[in-house]
Amino acid sequence: MDGEDEPVDAFGLFVALRDHEGPDAFGAVVTPWLARAVAGYRDRLAKAATSLCREDFEPPAALRGEMSWELYALSRVSDVLLLSHQPPYEAGGEAPWAHRLHPLDQWPALGLGQYLHLFTALGLVPFQETESFDPFLHEIVEVEQTQDPQEPIRVTEVVWPGLWLGPLLFSRAGVRVRAGARHAERGRADRSPLYWTFLRRHRPTVDQSHGWGSHAQWRTELRLDYRTPTGRRINADGHLDIDTADGDPSPAEAPLTPAERRELLRNRCLLRTPAYTAPPSDAGWESDLYPFDWRLRFGGEPGRAGP
Repeated sequence: MDGEDEPVDAFGLFVALRDHEGPDAFGAVVTPWLARAVAGYRDRLAKAATSLCREDFEPPAALRGEMSWELYALSRVSDVLLLSHQPPYEAGGEAPWAHRLHPLDQWPALGLGQYLHLFTALGLVPFQETESFDPFLHEIVEVEQTQDPQEPIRVTEVVWPGLWLGPLLFSRAGVRVRAGARHAERGRADRSPLYWTFLRRHRPTVDQSHGWGSHAQWRTELRLDYRTPTGRRINADGHLDIDTADGDPSPAEAPLTPAERRELLRNRCLLRTPAYTAPPSDAGWESDLYPFDWRLRFGGEPGRAGP
């Protein structure tokens, strides 16, 4: 088939990057893909982000799914292109499931300039806000532990920029931080399982696509975090308001305190050692939680919706 007739989507780019051998993946894979994608595909992304961030958007389920699935697929492209900018995986024992299925050395290394060229050409806007640590905007990559356990979290370096797509927070900025252990523990805030994430070099990840077959895994929806004029929406498609939920927690939630559940939802990981002490037979319980139904709304933080 003539390359010009092939569909333009993030899945195709992901597969091409995975299968590329040799140097210059940017010139050999990204540049020709972008040449076909910039016009119509860029418009599709913008429409999807704007629509999905509207609370009154009620299209047929199939259309909504297709929009979110495509954004999720593009987030996978972002994840694999950021691997070379992350610390090595140092934990002992068996490698995380995602590492075994997608070996880290199969992905090409792009510079951050090339990474940004790809995503800005698709209409995304980078940010590197460092005024204060904000789990809505920042993913902790490494922690410098301070002697004072009460010292608040402070951003010391941006490892990679975050990306806005209209009002949608497409991806958070990766940051190094300095903090006391009461706020963020080294070895946990930067190495514990990271939820709503396909792949990281330096830590295990938990994603709803994990464990599904080669086709079904691409029917995963992107987590919807966005800003509105009246506040923030965190995992807006979740079905459970985490601060107002009634009744007993589900078995997947039970090991966590209410504060720890909120921390996990906001940061996508636990920042400190949880109160729960797991028996030896349940050593991997932190990767078996199910926070995907939780949602959180901040009504008192109005601001610009996106960049």
